[in-house]
Amino acid sequence: MKLGVAFGWYTHPWETLVELVETAEALGYAAAFVDGDVSMLGGSRKTDVLDSWTVTIALLARTQRIQIGSMRLVHHWNAARLAQATATAERIAPGRLQFLISIGDRPHDERFGLQRPSAGERVLWLDEMLTAVRGLWRGESVSVSGRFVTLDGARIQPVPPAGRIPISIAGRRPKVLELVAAHADSWEINLPALPDRVARASAKLEDTCRERGRDPSEIERSMWIFTRVQKSDDPACALDEYRRLNPWFGELSDDQCAAATIVGSADRCRTRLGALADELDLDFPVIDLSGLDAAASRVTLEGMAPEKHC
Repeated sequence: MKLGVAFGWYTHPWETLVELVETAEALGYAAAFVDGDVSMLGGSRKTDVLDSWTVTIALLARTQRIQIGSMRLVHHWNAARLAQATATAERIAPGRLQFLISIGDRPHDERFGLQRPSAGERVLWLDEMLTAVRGLWRGESVSVSGRFVTLDGARIQPVPPAGRIPISIAGRRPKVLELVAAHADSWEINLPALPDRVARASAKLEDTCRERGRDPSEIERSMWIFTRVQKSDDPACALDEYRRLNPWFGELSDDQCAAATIVGSADRCRTRLGALADELDLDFPVIDLSGLDAAASRVTLEGMAPEKHC
């Protein structure tokens, strides 16, 4: 099974993060994801908040095979700079950047002087940005005067060898799913791992693809799934942590939270992951280790190692 791993919430110092990603590579994971664009943490935690793009490039340099990804947020980037930065990453580490992007929503961004337009405006911004970025990747001279993206004969060099880099868009709301249908090679399903919720969003995406004349099966499906290999098989012990690390799923009941998590022995977790991947029709499940300390992360990495799914 093609399997990724996510390390989030600024849990690890740089030295530990490198070690964990190198371990994931040695164990056969296809990709490692780290924290994405952020201006500051919404709290009083004293952990380092490392710039995610710098960390992504550094991890690409420190590893040999594994893909590396982190979330880009539309309002943090100029379209031409994003096209140039990603094309440069492709030049440095061909085929190894996981380009993941979405609209984001962090109220703390305003403290850093970043714009924070409405969700609808950020959707329009992302549409304009990805249209421009794809033209720049193709080596075109791009001029555009949009609501959010303005370029005047912009070009980048080098361009990706194929004139493109696979785009993964994270989202669950109808307007973002329209962007998935228009631009994405992969849909990062930003939902709890509950079949009924995923099915509703999938149906919306499929309808939108058909309206555009696109085959929805062309779009890979990925999802981060909260996973903990531990002695207890009782998911109740992980519910508080799941809610703390996924505040956007705050409306879920205890039963729904338990159903959306993978907790227990390594054998149980591997079986559960396989069943969820089949039920949710996932091409690329990602075990989400956000918040775990280094020792617990290693236990889950080893217990869920891809070769053990064969």
